[in-house]
Amino acid sequence: MKNLASLPVVIILFFISIISFSQEETVPLWMRYPAISPDGTEIAFCYKGDIYKVNSSGGEAVALTTNQAYDFNPIWSHDGTKIAFESDRYGNYDVFVVSQKGGEPTRLTFHSMDDHPSDFSPDDKEILFTSLRLDDVNNSMFPYGRLPELYSIPVEGGRPTQVLTIAAEKAKYSPDGSKIYYQDIKGYEDTYRKHHTSPVTRDIWSYEIEGKSFEKLTQFSGEDRNPVFSKNGEIYFLNEKDGSFNVYRMEADNPNGSVQITYLSQHPVRHLSASDKGKLCFTFNGELYTVTEGDKPDKVNIIIRTDSKYQPTIERVSGNVHDISVSPNGKEVAFIHRGEVFVTSVESEVTKQITHTATQERSVEFSPDGKSLVYAAERNGGWSIYQTKIKREEEKYFLIQLLEDKIMWKFT
Repeated sequence: MKNLASLPVVIILFFISIISFSQEETVPLWMRYPAISPDGTEIAFCYKGDIYKVNSSGGEAVALTTNQAYDFNPIWSHDGTKIAFESDRYGNYDVFVVSQKGGEPTRLTFHSMDDHPSDFSPDDKEILFTSLRLDDVNNSMFPYGRLPELYSIPVEGGRPTQVLTIAAEKAKYSPDGSKIYYQDIKGYEDTYRKHHTSPVTRDIWSYEIEGKSFEKLTQFSGEDRNPVFSKNGEIYFLNEKDGSFNVYRMEADNPNGSVQITYLSQHPVRHLSASDKGKLCFTFNGELYTVTEGDKPDKVNIIIRTDSKYQPTIERVSGNVHDISVSPNGKEVAFIHRGEVFVTSVESEVTKQITHTATQERSVEFSPDGKSLVYAAERNGGWSIYQTKIKREEEKYFLIQLLEDKIMWKFT
């Protein structure tokens, strides 16, 4: 082997660049549901199913939850001491609350339907959330299982109270607590659909609590959604008037005079939140940004150091393999190892374990189309023939897909 000193300078620089790149921090992508704190100094967000917190200027994020369940949608209390979020720790999504410093979360809702928090009451004693629980009796002639109702639950726990029987998503109290602002739901449409114009696009409404009256604030034929507030009463929201979701501002007493705040393109702005002084936070193309009206958005550079919570199903296997079968496309090889079925890539060292049983499998073969495996397995006291196939018809390979297992022939 040549000494490094004898290699051309270009090759030496190439090796140095590879070493330097391998030592860089991994940039986390697809951080979602950011919520900037009331004082604007911190951001809570969801990443890989956990709630994290980071300084709004960037830096190293700290995990507030580490449960194997999916925790997301953090909501700050107005005094900045608590964070509500939703989690499927008990099967469906319930509302939880945790100290902004972390610790053991408290479960607040126990219903079998999903519960989605959106705001704390002005005095921080209750939390607003939407849920598909029970329509008002006056709606019994038009039941619809996709339109939730609005509820509140005490922060210390207790019985939830229905606030509105209509669908009021992303509901937020006005700074003085006299009104609730929300985005409506007129019918089913994918939340992340872009360039949507139809009779069921969302609009922003206000509900006067004392007078029990409603006012429609937006008239755009496309989507108006995600209203948030500063303490001064400005209403910020997301709209697609310029062709892509961006941040707009409107005044409560003049909703038709909206002003565009951001001018981002190619990708939509999502998950808007605001501090008391009007510092905004949102996601764009998988990363977090902050902006103050009149300035350009700043990307929040974040470092996350964390280990995986799950034992990976993709692993290396060496030695003691038998019953080998090559896929019809020549890209994968199935084999038996330690009495289990594995599939490995011909072009890389990635191997995926297909079966996870206490008994043995043998004689594995690919189907003619390469999308299923047939093998013999000793289960329930006898040998049978089983088939494991790729769930999604459009996918080609076993190494990255969910699988479906079923018995094909049982020997008696």
